Amino acid sequence: MKIAVASQNRKIVTGHAGKCRRFWIYDIDAGAVKDRRLLELPREQSFHEHQGAELHPLQGVQVLITGGMGEGLARRLSGMGIEGLVTTETDPDRAVTAYLAGALPLGQPGVHGGHDH
Repeated sequence: MKIAVASQNRKIVTGHAGKCRRFWIYDIDAGAVKDRRLLELPREQSFHEHQGAELHPLQGVQVLITGGMGEGLARRLSGMGIEGLVTTETDPDRAVTAYLAGALPLGQPGVHGGHDH
């Protein structure tokens, strides 16, 4: 299993997944973190900019944890087979640990920045 966590500054869970270009990718095996690496995307591959028919670089992760996303991105992730989760947890490692324990504090995707993505 792979879990992506939006983290633009590499320290906290980012609140706007659509424009985020840095994601921690956690490799999970037997319910535990086996590896963590940083995926850095060029601007044109952020969800906000990516429009092509080619696969998105996060295709293949099962879960995306973020501090915020619009309903449009939530639908898009679902269509890619990715469970998009909004959380109030700000630490990426704690967010993944809480998710694996079934205790991640969740919010809802919604309108932000004056428009829905």
